[in-house]
Amino acid sequence: MHRRRFLQIGGGGMAALALAPLPQRAFGSDVLNYTLTAAPLRFAPAAGVVFPALAYNGTLPGPVIRVALGQRLRVRYVNRTGVSTSVHWHGMILPNAMDGAVGVTQRGVRSGGNFLYEFTPGPAGTRWYHDHDLNMGMTRGLFGMILVEDPRDERADAEFALVFHDVPRMDTIASAIRGVSNAPMTDPSGSPELLEMRPDSRMGDEVAYAAHCINGASYPGGAPLAVRVGQKVRLRVLNANPTQTRYVRLAGHRLRVTHADGNALAQALDVDALRIGVGERYDAWFEVTRPGAWLLQGISSDPLAFEQAVVVHTEGMEHAPPQGNSQSLEGVDYFTYQKAAGVTSAAPNVQAQIRKDWILDGGQYGSNRWSIDGKTYPNTEKIFVRRGDRVVVRFTNKTDMEHPMHLHGHTYDVMEINGQTLVRPLAKDVSLVSPNGGTLTWRFDATSPAGRWLLHCHNDIHMMDGMMTEVVYR
Repeated sequence: MHRRRFLQIGGGGMAALALAPLPQRAFGSDVLNYTLTAAPLRFAPAAGVVFPALAYNGTLPGPVIRVALGQRLRVRYVNRTGVSTSVHWHGMILPNAMDGAVGVTQRGVRSGGNFLYEFTPGPAGTRWYHDHDLNMGMTRGLFGMILVEDPRDERADAEFALVFHDVPRMDTIASAIRGVSNAPMTDPSGSPELLEMRPDSRMGDEVAYAAHCINGASYPGGAPLAVRVGQKVRLRVLNANPTQTRYVRLAGHRLRVTHADGNALAQALDVDALRIGVGERYDAWFEVTRPGAWLLQGISSDPLAFEQAVVVHTEGMEHAPPQGNSQSLEGVDYFTYQKAAGVTSAAPNVQAQIRKDWILDGGQYGSNRWSIDGKTYPNTEKIFVRRGDRVVVRFTNKTDMEHPMHLHGHTYDVMEINGQTLVRPLAKDVSLVSPNGGTLTWRFDATSPAGRWLLHCHNDIHMMDGMMTEVVYR
């Protein structure tokens, strides 16, 4: 495909939310050439908020990159940010040297320098890309969505890419890294985050946010999602917040979840709301059965929670007051891994060459250590594998915070949660481990390209404070 034509279709930034069907000729093209430039951006998504952001190609989030399954992607990355950065292709199984993890798979791209990423993206599905240096590039805005499209996928009548993200107060980031932040928890009432907190817990890792956004704008400033009665609509939703789980609900509608982290569920699940951990993505569908205007919004107890919303409307309802949602989860049927996969009391029966039982710990108030078995990276235990090994990892979370654990370069199956075996293993690349003794078990096969692959908590504070290790191919 001609590069200019592709950019008009899929890379124009997030102002246009709608995704036109990828032309069939894209699936016959061998190589997509793309330039991605990171530079400072004065980001002002809401009244009174001006943030010194970093952005790809002048937009925050970065442009939606769309590539056909089997097509080769060649990205020339140019860094003009003033700090070292990189691009991590999250959820991709790709050559190790293309993974973008600074200090592990590549050196950081210095400001003024460039780097060529070249690989064939896969698996198909909703993926994303973001900075993976330790200069807070992702926290400041270096992230975007990449869609690997399969011609065999179900076609929607309308499709939208939605990146939920937030403007951090950088002073609270610095305090959270030291474990002395006084920022309050803002999870919605009825959420497990609040229900699982011990009465004597004192948080030191919370981050406060100055604005809440969808696709670069705060309500009511965002572009609406125009739909028509009778349409089946697909939403591709990403939580790009650096520290917080997001709850997402469309007023007046149930959502049919079909994909988790880009991977098809064995059975679709209907819910009222999505629960999306840091770095997670969900594909959710709804049917437009009547005229109206509704809010698609993040559910939170933050006083600014109303900002994280966008209007969905039918023709002729552009100026109608939109129907909204309560900012509580009381009585709300929200997505969980157990609902999606089903559970049984039987123990998981998994033959594996390698087994690891790890304790996620640390994080006491005043501490800058979030650890695995009492150690922080790079001193944490690594998993050494040979090609073809089956690996089972069981996490026990001794802290009072959820941990969104992510493995680079692989898709794993979630097998067990809090002592319950999943009937249908759930294919993921990020998954939340419950606090206060909660457990979660992964299974994956060592069939990815050889190299060093990071395994870490995707909460930026926890990762920077040491909750990270590696899977290393011998």
